[in-house]
Amino acid sequence: MSVTLLLYGTSACHLCEEAAALLRQMAPELGFVWSEIDIAEDDALTQRYAIKIPVLQQQDSAKELCWPFSHADVLAFLLNDATK
Repeated sequence: MSVTLLLYGTSACHLCEEAAALLRQMAPELGFVWSEIDIAEDDALTQRYAIKIPVLQQQDSAKELCWPFSHADVLAFLLNDATK
């Protein structure tokens, strides 16, 4: 699976930490690449995501999955895009 995911969040956000831990667990299993984007460093991102974080985004399609999400939710999020 060659999907690149972005995790929008910020420091000191326990939900963002939970989301990152989930992605760390799933990435080796599913073979996706992901990186974290701190919304506090960009006014436009802060305005867009401030009350939604953590938000997972597929970089190629810009499709988003907002918290709360589970292992099953992330898997469905990835597979739904792969079938298009």
